Amino acid sequence: MTTTLVKPETPDAPQTPVAPDSGRRTASVLALAVFEARQLALQIPVVFFGLLYLVYTGYELAGRDEGMDAYPVLHDADRATQGGPLLLCIALLACVNRAALLNRRRGVEEQLSVLVMPAPRRTLAHLLSVVPFAAGVALVVGVQFGWSALRPGAVGHGSVAELAVAPLTVLLAGAVGVLLARVLPYPAVPLLFLVGVAIVVALLGGVTRGAHGVQWLWPTVPENGGTPVPGELLGRPAGWHALYLTGLTVLAASVAVMVAGGRTRTLQAVAAVAAVALAATVFGVNGQTPGTSASLQAQRKAEADHPGKFQTCVERDGSRYCAYPDWTGWTADWAGTVRRVRAEAGGNAATTRLTVRQRIEEITDLTTDATLPTSSARDTVTVGTQWGGNRVPEFAVGVARVLVAGSEHDAEWMCDARVVTTMWLALATDPTPADTFRHLRIDDSLAGSAAVLTPDGGSMGVTAQQTQVVRELFREPHDEIAARVKSHWPELTSARTTTAEAARLLGVKAPKGTDDCSED
Repeated sequence: MTTTLVKPETPDAPQTPVAPDSGRRTASVLALAVFEARQLALQIPVVFFGLLYLVYTGYELAGRDEGMDAYPVLHDADRATQGGPLLLCIALLACVNRAALLNRRRGVEEQLSVLVMPAPRRTLAHLLSVVPFAAGVALVVGVQFGWSALRPGAVGHGSVAELAVAPLTVLLAGAVGVLLARVLPYPAVPLLFLVGVAIVVALLGGVTRGAHGVQWLWPTVPENGGTPVPGELLGRPAGWHALYLTGLTVLAASVAVMVAGGRTRTLQAVAAVAAVALAATVFGVNGQTPGTSASLQAQRKAEADHPGKFQTCVERDGSRYCAYPDWTGWTADWAGTVRRVRAEAGGNAATTRLTVRQRIEEITDLTTDATLPTSSARDTVTVGTQWGGNRVPEFAVGVARVLVAGSEHDAEWMCDARVVTTMWLALATDPTPADTFRHLRIDDSLAGSAAVLTPDGGSMGVTAQQTQVVRELFREPHDEIAARVKSHWPELTSARTTTAEAARLLGVKAPKGTDDCSED
């Protein structure tokens, strides 16, 4: 009989888990990042402010088909894209922070620490979950700028660094949210952080207004609202600012990953990235801090005081049009207005060779509307750096008063028949002369005395009597008034002719009383 010895079974020895290769690690991080991005997209604050951003942008684009928006200056349009997603950034900061704290709130952080995907990689996934939102904002920014760039009246050149600010701000908000979750893992921290930032911004804004370095520490510095200036005179350190935002974002993300822990080798690699990011941030801050240099300010003054040295001039219909390089595309539009106004003039004015020269005021602040200097040169008309909307009839008034008075300087104190003649020339061929006259007047009315806007940023006084006569002219057949203007041109352009006499020459009811120029 054969006996078979059976070796008793021994329990399996504990086995060391085999870490997945780098490809699988990357795939797992990306999969978790996609999952977290989907969860973020379902958060009410993100949905609300994301839709608000899209609606606001769509509404803004819909209104760019007319007025001055139809003639955008692209080196202003690029930075106008920066402020829109700020509320979305705040929502993302809070929601990313909440997502990164979810395991801690549920009390399962310790259990998750034994999984193959450790805390550093989970932290990286949370950081990457914001990338789709930054890409979405970049797409919206591209549509915004592209919509402006494709307008037939667009001038100037945009900056990639300026356009990058909005998506970089989204990435920075996500990185800060995750960093706060790792450094201060408490739900109230994002709110306290935002309140603290608001207080600091308010305090610094009150005591350091205009301080270039402090101002540019904030993610967005749009500096909108001012009169457009040539692109080379902006003096905005857009490239340095983009470097600063990039470095700060990578630095915040690297510190968040390091705080999460991990293997020594991984921490060393992340620390090296953090060091490079810190250097980039410091270089960015240093580059954007100095402010307006003496050479730039000298160039600004030179281009304001001696525009002819920096402009390109073209001949159109017997007149000369001089513009800064960014605005040469508008000379055809200026020529169309000059042609229309000069066709209504009589005497030598109908063939006067005009010089239309673009002017800028010496730049001190990109947020301020400039008042252009009046030219004393004969037969010279000033035009600004904006076009469309009210700027077209304002320019028509500027052309008309030079044809009537000879120069802008001589037209400053007109208070006689020449004012009536000027307004007729400017608006005679306007589709809606009465409405345009109303919009040109500062008081938006068609009665009493008021000031009419001119292209140099100033105004021309119109008395109550002159207003009445101009209003009567618009009620009469155009051809009849045009013939009388040309036949009585010497009298209508004389400083000795009163408003009442002009009315009789033009065949309309004469106003009661005399012009009181002190009313304007």
